[in-house]
Amino acid sequence: MRRICTICARGGSKGLPGKNLRELAGKPLIAHSIIQAKEAELFDAIAISSDSDTILDEGKRWGADKFIKRPKEMADDAASKLPAIKHCVMQVEEEMGAMFDTITDIDVTSPLRNKSDIVGAVTFMEESRVTNVITGTPARKNPYFNMVQRSLDGHVDLCIPSTDGRLIRRQDCPPVFEMNAAVYVWQREAFFNNPDVFYPDTLLYEMPEERSHDIDTLLDFQFVDLLLLEQNK
Repeated sequence: MRRICTICARGGSKGLPGKNLRELAGKPLIAHSIIQAKEAELFDAIAISSDSDTILDEGKRWGADKFIKRPKEMADDAASKLPAIKHCVMQVEEEMGAMFDTITDIDVTSPLRNKSDIVGAVTFMEESRVTNVITGTPARKNPYFNMVQRSLDGHVDLCIPSTDGRLIRRQDCPPVFEMNAAVYVWQREAFFNNPDVFYPDTLLYEMPEERSHDIDTLLDFQFVDLLLLEQNK
């Protein structure tokens, strides 16, 4: 079983400029993902995909294996990450002269994830023999109970209204999860045929809330920094 881990990190970021290289708990943000991937001891290659030479150089400094320069058209604010993952895997396969069986992508902005989350998600996908696995955590808000949407006339109602009036307690509602962007795992052939996040057989690997915070803003960054510093005491 040959496995690759991709770590995609653009040089630009509107929400938090320079976030991938910003120091978090004493290390650049991207370093946390590289260290976790190495600690998982699963991967034949850990590959950094970036349009930034500075980020690629930082990847080398922290021990990644492959460094793929991302085309500009895959690096703007509107670009999906899926083509970048496919491009990265293709380039590494060409360099190594071999194809992978499993593709794992870990998001730089989820540094509270640990090696057990990566190993757990990969193992779950491979043992379940499904197309892919995503990670998530139980949602704080529930669309059947306390999440509302506004109609065109300004009135609000539950996102998913009950048809029989029985969902009067949160405990009675179907469980829902928030995607936490921590780990994505695919069978390589299925991903290359149809790069996507959701397939008919997609499964969710559940992670605890304390390891599921995703960094989008400066406030997120400051909050996660405090948590990591507390953990490292």
